[in-house]
Amino acid sequence: MALPLHTIKDQFPIFKNRPELVYLDSAATSHKPDSVILALNDFSEKENASVHRGLYDLSTDATRRFENVRKKVSDLLGVSNPSSIAFTKGTTESINLIAHGLIRKKLKLGDTIAVTAMEHHANFIPWQQLCHQRGALLNILPVTKNGELNLSGIDSMLGPRTRLLCLTHISNVLGTINPIEEIISIAHRKKIPVLIDAAQSTGHYPMMVDSWDADFVVFSAHKMFGPFGTGVLYAKQEFAPYIEPLNFGGGAIRNVTTEHTEFLDYPYKLEPGTPHVAGVIGLGAAIDFIQQLDLAETSLFTRNLTQKFKARLHELGGARILGQPSNFGSIVSFQMENIHPHDVASFLAQANIAVRAGHHCAQPLLESMGVPATVRVSFSIYNTEQDIDKTIDALAALKRFWSR
Repeated sequence: MALPLHTIKDQFPIFKNRPELVYLDSAATSHKPDSVILALNDFSEKENASVHRGLYDLSTDATRRFENVRKKVSDLLGVSNPSSIAFTKGTTESINLIAHGLIRKKLKLGDTIAVTAMEHHANFIPWQQLCHQRGALLNILPVTKNGELNLSGIDSMLGPRTRLLCLTHISNVLGTINPIEEIISIAHRKKIPVLIDAAQSTGHYPMMVDSWDADFVVFSAHKMFGPFGTGVLYAKQEFAPYIEPLNFGGGAIRNVTTEHTEFLDYPYKLEPGTPHVAGVIGLGAAIDFIQQLDLAETSLFTRNLTQKFKARLHELGGARILGQPSNFGSIVSFQMENIHPHDVASFLAQANIAVRAGHHCAQPLLESMGVPATVRVSFSIYNTEQDIDKTIDALAALKRFWSR
């Protein structure tokens, strides 16, 4: 039976310690439920050990728990093979592993990599820089004024020399939910692999990676109720053996001589040194928490909050919402007339309302839409309609103050 959403906020101790907090920045990082914090503390207090090396109980138990999280991740993603899951520091490192551990050696002068204009810098800069280094071209799929991908030109953009298509599942600025299954199908008809940035979707929306036929999927634990410094790279088995490590050291090797090193198979060759064991255990606890939710229900819940917030903004007047995608998640970016986004965020902060202001690590997107910065509100399962009321009331007070 799914956890009831009307009491879910009680499971997040941040709100017991800060009862006045209205937290509307979950797209940046989510808060952690009691169960995740307990798992992190319990590991440190009672189970602390490195993995894959010791023969004593603490180490073997830690190794078992660490490896079991691969299965939890694969189940969450809808992936049949747990060995396709590599642990990383986060979405950014996962993307760079594909960029420099796989695509770099294939990329030649005149080749292309395709991205979209709505990518987070983490899924834009690595490809931009790699193209600069290899003499390749970066093709950018544009975004319509409504905040949706303009798919009319995708066929012409994906050519015989396109080595990879990279796109976000959900925009961290617009909340747009992209039709990734359709886009993957288009790319695969041209034999082009696809990387999906799922940082805003994993743990919040049902994932069907095997069904999508995605080649690579990346995400971070801290955006899905888990700890910082922990992420995941999913790689389809036909590509996994060819991904080379970016870091070298112990724990990732099969044999070393003075002249040669033989690495372990994927995913272990990408996990050198002592891994963030507690972080992976915390990720497993976050997945256990998520598995108690009905993701269809939670995604509808946050979508309804988003719709209500947009409607209240419209009633307030003087606000411009950036993009109006038909399929959207729990993110809204907006501007208040004649008030800089940083001033809006600072005013809200004085009322204990946490929002984000700026370009949201997506400058090419905002530039393409003709705005330098926005205020961003992002909802999660611990938000309520009272949060919307308090935020709209604060924005109304700001308008009055600004017009004096």
